[in-house]
Amino acid sequence: MARRISVAQRRSDFINAAVEVIATHGIDGATTRRIAEQAQANLAMLHYCYDSKDDLFADVYAFVSGRFRDVVKAIDPRSDLRDTACQLLRGVMECYLESASFTAATIELISWARRQHGGRGIAVYDQALETVRDVLREASSDDPVEAETIDQIAYVIASLADGFAVNWFTYGDRDAAARHMDITASVLDSWLAVRLGCAPVAP
Repeated sequence: MARRISVAQRRSDFINAAVEVIATHGIDGATTRRIAEQAQANLAMLHYCYDSKDDLFADVYAFVSGRFRDVVKAIDPRSDLRDTACQLLRGVMECYLESASFTAATIELISWARRQHGGRGIAVYDQALETVRDVLREASSDDPVEAETIDQIAYVIASLADGFAVNWFTYGDRDAAARHMDITASVLDSWLAVRLGCAPVAP
């Protein structure tokens, strides 16, 4: 007797399949038929789980955001501002390195949202930056720093993470990307040492 798969599990399957299809074919090529085939399900099941393609893509956005929230949750709450910033950057880079498809789909989703919906693409990025700023503010609560400093740290983290993602996406060399993670992390640490007036951490 075949095991019955729950709707929740099927939705998870379709979300993961959509990430793979978006990474390979882009948003425009991510048809419901391709997504269903990638999930090894029939098209009727996809339409049973989702009323529309937009509903599915909304869950894909939520999935991507959730991955980044997981990075935030993994940060040691006892960390100071500098260590928190370094953990954020490394966590995001590890999230990208874990899956080339996730990296490609994330870049495509933000680019597509910016092209098609303007403000929505900006809002997705703004939300991610605000999450980073919130974590940095919390980490500096015992030794507060200026809001401008928090903004600068968040910007540098985002710029370094984005640069890493584009490089990994472009070349697809996992060994090189792993080495680049250490280089990128050292760039942030050196910049923080200057900005916060402390000695850089020895490699």
